Amino acid sequence: MTGRVHDAADVFEKNGAGTMIEVEIVELNDEKAKLILKSTNNAFVNSLRRIMLSEVPTIAIDEVNIYDNTSVLFDEQIALRLALIPLKTDMESYNLPDECSCNREGCTLCQVSLTLSAEGPKIVYSEDLISTDPKILPADPKIPIIELKDGQKLFLEAIARPGLGKNHAKWQAGVACGYKNMPMIAITGCDQCNACITECSQKILKPQGNTIVVIDPFKCTLCRLCEDACDVNAIKVEEDEKTAIFNFETDGSYTAQELLLQATNILQRKANALKDTLQTLQ
Repeated sequence: MTGRVHDAADVFEKNGAGTMIEVEIVELNDEKAKLILKSTNNAFVNSLRRIMLSEVPTIAIDEVNIYDNTSVLFDEQIALRLALIPLKTDMESYNLPDECSCNREGCTLCQVSLTLSAEGPKIVYSEDLISTDPKILPADPKIPIIELKDGQKLFLEAIARPGLGKNHAKWQAGVACGYKNMPMIAITGCDQCNACITECSQKILKPQGNTIVVIDPFKCTLCRLCEDACDVNAIKVEEDEKTAIFNFETDGSYTAQELLLQATNILQRKANALKDTLQTLQ
């Protein structure tokens, strides 16, 4: 289906050509998305990708107070595992510590407490973390933290704070963010030697009638090995520099749609801030 991003329309509204960017949704669910962005350029798409990776704030465990640990793991190892558990994020209720009125002293507006009390024998999962805020919970309840043997105990308090992916990977909301230009594959004058079919690693070419057809152009990696294999130059592979296939996944702190809207809003604010700064220089 085809649609437009309305909540952050201004950032999609104009590119270098001054036209509205069209967004075609190929796949969209809570965990990942594949979009086709038309009437755009690589600079814009890459800016969106980088913001997803580094500028969208999320909440992650930043400090751990361990009161009792008789497991086989050191305290530091447990703290590292806890920090990398994605937490569902609600930035409408929390501030980044640097922007909070408490001056980084820690308050209910910039941090949330999660406690864990477990005794073996059992496997401790992320769902065993008890949050003081019911909206800030592990994105996946079945992430294993540690296996406790008979008589072993673990009792701790974890402090989660908002942060940015550019400061630490635990605050990185977007994962596997990438894009490529839309492949354009033209086939004319084919002699049906099928050499291009054999050479194509993605198996997206097949014979049909007296020519070759493309099954799924999205899978084309633009390697152009099919061009090299064709002795009669019947196949031509190019890329549409104004159309991008954009793929991304989320760590679970946001849904894919929420992550996209967060990133576009941040990009819009940055562009407006740059515009205002440049205007003051005139």
